[in-house]
Amino acid sequence: MQCTVRVEDENPRNERASDQRALALTGIAMLALAANPLLCRMALGAGHIDAASFTGIRVVAGAVMLKLLITWTRRGGARKPVDWRAVVTLFGYMIFFSFAYLSISVGTGALILFGAVLLTMFAVALHSGERFSPLSWAGLAIAIFGLVYLVSPGVTAPEPLGAALMVVAGVAWGLYSLLGRGEADPLGTTADNFLYAVPLAAAVSLIFWNDVYMSWYGVTLAILSGAIASGLGYALWYAVLAGMPATRAATAQLSVPVIAALGGVLLLSEPVTLRLIVSSVATLGGIALVLLQRGAADTKST
Repeated sequence: MQCTVRVEDENPRNERASDQRALALTGIAMLALAANPLLCRMALGAGHIDAASFTGIRVVAGAVMLKLLITWTRRGGARKPVDWRAVVTLFGYMIFFSFAYLSISVGTGALILFGAVLLTMFAVALHSGERFSPLSWAGLAIAIFGLVYLVSPGVTAPEPLGAALMVVAGVAWGLYSLLGRGEADPLGTTADNFLYAVPLAAAVSLIFWNDVYMSWYGVTLAILSGAIASGLGYALWYAVLAGMPATRAATAQLSVPVIAALGGVLLLSEPVTLRLIVSSVATLGGIALVLLQRGAADTKST
């Protein structure tokens, strides 16, 4: 009887400790993901490095960090053949991401990127035959309105080319995420994708050879973006995802644009415009509505 009572008393504590640990790891992962826009804008906005070089160094640093993580955790075994679609979409995200941040603010870029990512994934779900409820359609409409309002012409509108490049980056990352669904070894596969993206980064650097410029500060920011915010950040996020429902994982990422925008205000003195606030509320609120409806539908189906 005493043993039974002790187990019943300890289980809730263990569950609470596990939940608290998952919450803490999720928060750290979101900070890492939000750091990429900040590091990129800090490096490129002030001209400390060119976009192609930043991307190349980020790719190499990420590949090295991920390989070190695999070696440290002794992940081995046979590797499956490289999926060049994943390599191209991963590199496409990173290169368009860098060039976009030559001209747009951290918060605006993060919101456009995040909105484009999830809208891409929702579009693929619809194309695959998934049915959305009326509230989900309303959420999508609100989210699209938020993004359209953000980039519509006006005094505080972002630079059109930068916004367009970030949309492409978001679509690429959304497709890359979809290609990685059900991956048995996401860390190992991501390391391979980074490694095979190195030649693509080198090719782009050659194309923009005349624009190459690197300061030690810019190189340092690129290394931090690749090794810490991307390499360690992605590895930690994969660890968190292992025990997290898909809807909750997607909802957690709603915090990334907010964290990035706050970082831009605090570290780069970027202005908080009414347009950005309204767009953020509409886009993130609309996406949250879709996620909540999908989560409710998944619960009913089980």
